[in-house]
Amino acid sequence: MEKYVCDLCGYVYDPEVGDPDNGIAPGTAFEDLPSNWTCPMCGVDKSSFSKQ
Repeated sequence: MEKYVCDLCGYVYDPEVGDPDNGIAPGTAFEDLPSNWTCPMCGVDKSSFSKQ
């Protein structure tokens, strides 16, 4: 699974880790994140992420 990086702050979403602090289980692909998921560091939406 591919990692995605926030264009604003540089946070890297790693699907192997997920985002457990926000209820996203390890193994969740970026494409499968809920539409209302935001960057845990700066709060921007998924459209502000690029493939790493």
